[in-house]
Amino acid sequence: MKEKKWRLILPVLLLGMMVIVQGRTVRKSTEDEITFTERMFCELSRALGETIHDIYMPCISFVGQQERTTPWILREQIDSLLPFYGYLEADLPSEDGEMSFSIREILLTEAQEGEVPNEEEFDSAEKKEPELNITLAELLRTENEAAMEMMQGGTAVFVPHTMQQEIETETLEDYETLVKDFYTVDSNTMIGSEQLNASRFLEKNMTVSKDSTGPQILIFHTHSQEAFADSVPGDTATSIVGVGDHLAEILTDTYGYQVLHHTEGYDIETRNDAYAKALPGVEQVLADNPSIQVVIDLHRDEMEEGTRLVMNLDGRPTARFMFFNGLSRTKKTGNITYLYNENLEDNLAFSFQMQKKAYEYYPGLTRKIYLKGYRYNMHLMPRYLLVELGAQNNTVEEAMNACDPLAHILDMVLSGH
Repeated sequence: MKEKKWRLILPVLLLGMMVIVQGRTVRKSTEDEITFTERMFCELSRALGETIHDIYMPCISFVGQQERTTPWILREQIDSLLPFYGYLEADLPSEDGEMSFSIREILLTEAQEGEVPNEEEFDSAEKKEPELNITLAELLRTENEAAMEMMQGGTAVFVPHTMQQEIETETLEDYETLVKDFYTVDSNTMIGSEQLNASRFLEKNMTVSKDSTGPQILIFHTHSQEAFADSVPGDTATSIVGVGDHLAEILTDTYGYQVLHHTEGYDIETRNDAYAKALPGVEQVLADNPSIQVVIDLHRDEMEEGTRLVMNLDGRPTARFMFFNGLSRTKKTGNITYLYNENLEDNLAFSFQMQKKAYEYYPGLTRKIYLKGYRYNMHLMPRYLLVELGAQNNTVEEAMNACDPLAHILDMVLSGH
């Protein structure tokens, strides 16, 4: 009972304090002498009005309800008269006996909305309370990062999709439908129903074992100098090589593969003969690592300046990508015998299975498989994937974000899921 009386008397005492502090602040405002701390104090007082209402409304506002009388005080009066009881509550122990948070922590958090102290104030604050391992600068930086994330409507964590739509194989038995839905055929080459057969592609076993003693996947870049809209010149971490690093990390840490990332540059002086230069280098890597079963040649495409290959994937800006196959065949020459590819059908089956999974789990993320006339070193491995991830108009962030769904699609095909 005494405690209840104390809680009714306490607002009166706080009211007196409020009158004194606010009166002093008003007088100083005419002299333009209000300090940063006083200005922050007033802002915090208003912000904590709701807390006072929640605490006192049950015992003050409706104190007369037992006698069926009209409440003798309104919510607006409570908000204006008792705005900083929250400070007292902030320093009270919680139910488990420990301090839940301190007044200084409140001030540091609220200061993000006001002026930013200089470095000397940062230092003095830390010296006064070294046990509080956070500075205003860190709070501001964290808040800014969170605000940017909210503005983009995104989340920092990728969540693999479940199946969104199922593509019936029967609908792809018609050659015209298959080409229309899955492929873009370059004007310099040709292909027919004998080469493109969805049922036959799906029968191919593309699974690999993760139990080998060496790497199962090789990632390399025929065009290692390809960069993005905000890449830093000379910084490979912001180029297609950096994207390859990120893809390798996801495949290793998330899906349990052993990945070798070969970062040799084959297009430093010129791009014209990059595939010819890359061939002996990649052959040597495969000879040194016979456990490799999958090769990924990771590129970024070149588009018109007004075209951006990007989509909003669950709130994350994500570069769209495309699988690419060389057919060793042109309209002018027919089959190119000196570029013979004994793994052509397996290459086509691999990209088709990847594309089908992408359509089913991430609709709109991939462009149609591009078929072109030459070989592009795809004869080196049955499970050989040439990927055009984004284009020069994409940002590094968009390209990095695309690695998550790409890795998920690859794992589904390689694990047979």
